[in-house]
Amino acid sequence: MPKSLYDNSDITQNSKQLDVLKKNFPNCFDKNGNFIAHKMEEIVGNAGLELSKESYALNWLGKSYARLLANENPRTLLKEDKVHNAKEAHKNSENLLIKGDNLEVLKHLSNAYSESIKMIYIDPPYNTGGDGFVYNDDRKFSKEELSRLAGIELDEAKRILEFTSSKSNSHSAWLTFMYPRLYVARELLREDGVIFISIDENESSQLKLLCDEVFGEENFITHFIWKNKKGGGNDSKYVAIEHESIVMYANDENYLEKLFEKYTPKYLKRYSEEDTESKYFWDTFKRKSGKQYYPIVCPDGYILEFDENGNKISWLRSESRFKKDLEKGDIKIIKNPKDEWTVHFKQRLPKGKKPRTILIEESLLDNEATTSDGSAELLNLFNKNIFENPKPTKLILKLLNIISKEEDIILDFFAGSGTTAHSVMALNAEDGGNRKFITVQIAEKLDDTSKKLQKNKEAINFCDSIGVDRTVFEITKARIEKASEQLGDKSGFKIYETSPMFEGYLDDMEELNAETTLFNGKALNAEEIEVLLTTWKAYDGMLLTDDLDEVLFGTYRGYYGKNTLYFMHDGFSMEALQAFIEKLDDDQGFEPSKLVVFGYNFESKHQRELKEALTNYKNKKSIELEMVARY
Repeated sequence: MPKSLYDNSDITQNSKQLDVLKKNFPNCFDKNGNFIAHKMEEIVGNAGLELSKESYALNWLGKSYARLLANENPRTLLKEDKVHNAKEAHKNSENLLIKGDNLEVLKHLSNAYSESIKMIYIDPPYNTGGDGFVYNDDRKFSKEELSRLAGIELDEAKRILEFTSSKSNSHSAWLTFMYPRLYVARELLREDGVIFISIDENESSQLKLLCDEVFGEENFITHFIWKNKKGGGNDSKYVAIEHESIVMYANDENYLEKLFEKYTPKYLKRYSEEDTESKYFWDTFKRKSGKQYYPIVCPDGYILEFDENGNKISWLRSESRFKKDLEKGDIKIIKNPKDEWTVHFKQRLPKGKKPRTILIEESLLDNEATTSDGSAELLNLFNKNIFENPKPTKLILKLLNIISKEEDIILDFFAGSGTTAHSVMALNAEDGGNRKFITVQIAEKLDDTSKKLQKNKEAINFCDSIGVDRTVFEITKARIEKASEQLGDKSGFKIYETSPMFEGYLDDMEELNAETTLFNGKALNAEEIEVLLTTWKAYDGMLLTDDLDEVLFGTYRGYYGKNTLYFMHDGFSMEALQAFIEKLDDDQGFEPSKLVVFGYNFESKHQRELKEALTNYKNKKSIELEMVARY
């Protein structure tokens, strides 16, 4: 019986974890799929480790529910803002602004951006009682279904469903909200990646224990302290509170050590040359991946643009930065021992010193960085107080300078006023870097009933003045646009959003036969097919900014990118099959390793015919082509 890519009927709170165990420790399971504990004990014992008999753990009402949410497949699709993204300023951008519930967005990104993010910064709700946080989701479970999937008693399932539907703001509600988001976010971090989380005293203790569980206690680095205001006398009965915390965790503390090797003799050894600016060494200018394509003219007139396989070469920095560095003498074009032209640049010794935990005046450039400074920045951009208590760019710049390098990707899935994206662009403008940002913001209504949002009259008036929805997302978007204009940033940004599933798309499917009534894929229009393609390419590991090229096979249209080919439309014929085989044989640039067909537009008979043809025919390039029917 075929299953949809988004089917959650068999997902439990331990599904992904069991899959990891089965993949890496198959000998620890019997033929019925039962776990053999003593086999794992043998493996651990052989490594010189012991299974602890006692442990310290964080538990709360809703933890099993939170783990279930972390394991579920996304319940939405991804839609591109094609009008915005086609504009000249944005069409080649690798920056992203995504509208939607951040848990859904993180799940959509989990394959395409797995282990790709260098730094995550988030400023989640603090659960102060006055910040508008209440737990709210649209999952619909019966107590029996939740009991089965989460592995809990019916009584506990009933209590969880009561608080998830009651707009609770308890500690349990906040932890249930945060856990799945942090869990999925960890999958996006590089081995040497880090996460910074802003928090105050309301949930600081709970956050530390939660992060210990998600990231590992050994990967806790520190609590940074920053002075967020002057005053604070009304915030506490006994003490004026003038600070907040930023919790820092590494994905793997062992890799974090390498980031600070610049303080060791071993690291310094490579910087063997020196000019009036700094020590440096010559490094290759080519990138393994990227989109900075442009021709480079060599001293004898030879043009470097394609590699030995005919693919465009992606360079480390933008063309304007390349020209600037070439003129400066920081670029050299020389021949290697094989008499081939190569491009090198001066990799300079990073500046800076070991960061300090107290983020105050001298460590934040020229003065303190409070939320008042953040408000002043927005006032400078919008000529009005458009957002309450925004984080200042100086604060985020400090964190960026601790950890990020010129090509890193920075993620913020509680984008708010857009400070993180602004800060990334500002640092790129300062050091010529090419950092990319991914920011996520739900379309939270500005005229909501919460006290915090009721105060945002200026934001509401601004949205009305430019004719957009009264949402925080529109403020985020406007902030990025205005900051980009002010900084002279030319990198642009692309917009995507989560989109509801098509009506009837997730209906239960019976065994496929001639009488089966399936979802009507032919009823989808061109825009809806594009939504599926956008969603599926991310699932298949392609970046959202990667293009899919239309390819004709006779009169049949397919979509191709990153060695994956999609057949989405009905009407595939023997003529199209023959054209497909000929292209496999004769087109040297066409080497798909995976063919995905939209099952609702391919009858099971045609699926079998296509699969048999691909299995029986040995193409001239000996490509192993996997075919997947997807629903």
